[in-house]
Amino acid sequence: MTGTEAAPGVSLGLPSGGRGSLASWGKRIGALVIDWGAAMVLASALFGPAVIRGRGWPIWMPMAVFFVESVLFTAIAGGSFGQIVARVAIVRLDDLGPIGWWRALARTAMKCLVIPALVIGAERRGLDDLVLGTVVVNRK
Repeated sequence: MTGTEAAPGVSLGLPSGGRGSLASWGKRIGALVIDWGAAMVLASALFGPAVIRGRGWPIWMPMAVFFVESVLFTAIAGGSFGQIVARVAIVRLDDLGPIGWWRALARTAMKCLVIPALVIGAERRGLDDLVLGTVVVNRK
């Protein structure tokens, strides 16, 4: 970084480091891996091994578990199970507060579609974050 470049997230009004700063890609990807692994384990426990090697509706159960877990944890705790473990949170940019139920539901639905999460805008924000006015920040 040269002397004139600001730290990622500063243009959004976020601090350059520490609590409330923009979360790194490593933490975000790690959180997603933890979430997906937990969803696979829970779906397998609830619906049997058909969720991994079966056919038909059981193969959608990990996604359903991921969806429910992400919506509940995000609305209540500010981040999914994996995001809590990775020490990141999702906040609204307008007041840096909780995102609430409807944003948690819409954000998770978009994430399950995959494409909005792969379309990345400025400041490490996916299309889902850009549309909903949210950002992923460090909790510590």
